[in-house]
Amino acid sequence: MRPPQSIRRMRVLLLVLLLLIGIINYVDRSTLAIANHSVQDEFGIGPTEMGLLLSVFSWAYAFAQLPAGGLLDRFGPRKVLGGGLLLWSVAQAFCGIAANFKQMLFGRLFLGVGEAPAFPGGAKVVADWFPRESRGLPIGLFNTASTLAPAIAPPLLTWLMLSYGWRTMFVVAGVAGIVLALIWFAVYRDRGQLSAEPGPAPEPVSLREWLGLLRHRSTWGMMIGFSGVIYSIYLYLTWLPAYLEGERGLSVADTGLALVVPYLAGTLGMLSGGGVGDLLVRRGVPTMIARKVPICAGLLLGGLCTIPVALTPSTTLALVCISASQFFMNNASAGAWSLATTVGAERITASLGSLQNFGGYFGGAFAPLITGIIVDRTGSFVLALLAASGIAIAAALSYAFLVGKPVGLTEEPAPVR
Repeated sequence: MRPPQSIRRMRVLLLVLLLLIGIINYVDRSTLAIANHSVQDEFGIGPTEMGLLLSVFSWAYAFAQLPAGGLLDRFGPRKVLGGGLLLWSVAQAFCGIAANFKQMLFGRLFLGVGEAPAFPGGAKVVADWFPRESRGLPIGLFNTASTLAPAIAPPLLTWLMLSYGWRTMFVVAGVAGIVLALIWFAVYRDRGQLSAEPGPAPEPVSLREWLGLLRHRSTWGMMIGFSGVIYSIYLYLTWLPAYLEGERGLSVADTGLALVVPYLAGTLGMLSGGGVGDLLVRRGVPTMIARKVPICAGLLLGGLCTIPVALTPSTTLALVCISASQFFMNNASAGAWSLATTVGAERITASLGSLQNFGGYFGGAFAPLITGIIVDRTGSFVLALLAASGIAIAAALSYAFLVGKPVGLTEEPAPVR
């Protein structure tokens, strides 16, 4: 049955807002990667300290996932997602006025805490507003922010940095997020406020139920597997500009342009990852298998594409393989988030998604630090890239063999259509 016009309008509006929030989220993550060398020079730090600055965000982000999912399921995306957006935007602006390494570290920590509700919150919104069999494409659209932003950010942020300095770049990004947070608070409404027959509100997730999710093998498979997704994606997100400048000899301006293609490829991967899962579900493939296909294939192929990046002397071939890796890894990322919205009841979507994201970023947080240490010790990215390839392939096996049964699935009122 075709949903009411008010529901259709709200779905479109929410996807636009979620996409903008996701773009701001990833722009803010990208600023330090763009300013890598400038910050190192001003603060007098080396690759290991820079790796710590890049990684502390991910550790804070990972551990903040644990309460974020339960808070989203209990208090809703308007308060929790909006509050997180406001917090991380203030932290981003603070990084622009940081006087030393310790203050920058402090700002990066709160940036990670504030960003934690963003993607579980997006999954929660999609689960609330879209039917179960059609959530892959909205999830993919929302998650394209993670590739569109890195495609948009390098030339824009590079221009801001070269024109006005790296500090102004941080402050401008922070102010943009504060404005968007105010819009979110003004616009977002719970679906029950627009539905003619909203049905009874689901019971908030209790601590006992939340802990019960950890008794499922599938939950652990998702957590372990997603760490491989994030490790590979975050290695490129945080170190790719420095890799292209230091290892491949590109200028700052050329690097800003060269980064566009890999992230556009990632956008296509994100869209296809969600859409392929939806198509397989509509063709009658069991939901769990349908959602796992793009994840496992993406991780395996993305890991294999990383090997020639490490070994080829050709910068052109390296960029082609980086683009292919971004396509497949983001294919897996979209599939993973679609999996989180369909293998459990709507009332635990954010909790399950945040646990998967916690596992992803707890493991993925080591990518910038390990890469920095390897580059410091060897003077090359070769071993770091080969390690990322092996981790991606291992993550594919985790999804394939550990993720099997639905997680905590209970009878629920049908989602609004």
